Amino acid sequence: MDDRERFRKAIPAPGGVKFKRKNDLMLQSAAAIICFLSVAMGAFGAHGLEGKLSMEAQNWWDTATFYALPHGVATFTLAKLDQPEKLPGWLFVIGALLFSGSLYAMALGAPRWFGAITPLGGLAFLAGWAVLALSGLKRT
Repeated sequence: MDDRERFRKAIPAPGGVKFKRKNDLMLQSAAAIICFLSVAMGAFGAHGLEGKLSMEAQNWWDTATFYALPHGVATFTLAKLDQPEKLPGWLFVIGALLFSGSLYAMALGAPRWFGAITPLGGLAFLAGWAVLALSGLKRT
């Protein structure tokens, strides 16, 4: 058995959980990074930026955090499921990067045209949920 085959069979992870594919580990890591950054950005927005942002910028910041965190948790859940379909999780990662990233950038002073990126992230979120719903319907 070569190294590649051993890697595919089972990869021990912290806590004794085993993953069947490298893609699962990458998705789990992406999810953990999104969740970590959501908590960190939320705390920074509430404490470090308090009184320094306009009301509109503060709303952008809060909205970015509000949408990134649950999609990070959903992505983590998808990474842990024993199913081959991981596309919804990767769509959530793309959505978090585009949607939340553009809102954070605008709140910190990026040009307003960054707002044109935000709906693309929203579409990625919606596509992830749609693919997830369709994959569930296929299995019934």
